[in-house]
Amino acid sequence: MKSLEKFKIYKNVFDGFTLRTLFKLSTEGHFDELLSPVMIGKESNVFLASSNHDEETVVIVKIYRLHSCNFNKMHSYIKTDPRFEQIKNQKRQVIFKWVQREYRNLLIAREKINVPSVITFMNNVLVMESIGNNVPAPQLKDSVPKNLKEFSDKIIDSVSNLAKLGLVHGDLSEFNILNFKEKPFFIDFSQGTSTKDYHALEYLERDLKNLERFFKKYKLKVNSKEIFEKIKKEIII
Repeated sequence: MKSLEKFKIYKNVFDGFTLRTLFKLSTEGHFDELLSPVMIGKESNVFLASSNHDEETVVIVKIYRLHSCNFNKMHSYIKTDPRFEQIKNQKRQVIFKWVQREYRNLLIAREKINVPSVITFMNNVLVMESIGNNVPAPQLKDSVPKNLKEFSDKIIDSVSNLAKLGLVHGDLSEFNILNFKEKPFFIDFSQGTSTKDYHALEYLERDLKNLERFFKKYKLKVNSKEIFEKIKKEIII
């Protein structure tokens, strides 16, 4: 059995419940230990963790903070997703379902677009592949593609392919797209919702406007209205 001691160094970062969840995932072999933070946020912390299966491989461990998550906002987003419409407005249940939704969305999305492969989830913790491995691939905001037009076309194709799968990302921007070897990888799918969600078109339109805004800074025109109308016809309702 792995020692719980290695996780106790995070006792001022995570609550006891989260530490026990991390310990259980580790003892089940999904990762060995947390190595370094990739991103520390108000609602979640993202860590690189060593793999149990390969010393040269790392994985991503995404940990939602139980005490600082805006679960009311989470509930407002998830309750209109037909897959979770029966969810109760209870803090832990909302957060746990939020993690489950991200896991499910990534499983669906990987059928047609570039996303991290998911490994497992438990309670408020999600374990997945690290894109770029030991050095995580940069966010689009920090790594402008060499060929902007080609990269933007790939993003739009991915948005369209998601719609054909019955999904809208819902939080797409230069912060949630990685540039790995000049290919876009979508991340942060917790707000991803079914196209049967009555807010789906609103979220899709917002995603596309974010892309238009970003590429406009680099003098590349992306017509979000035109793209929205085209993708709308492909949506599974």
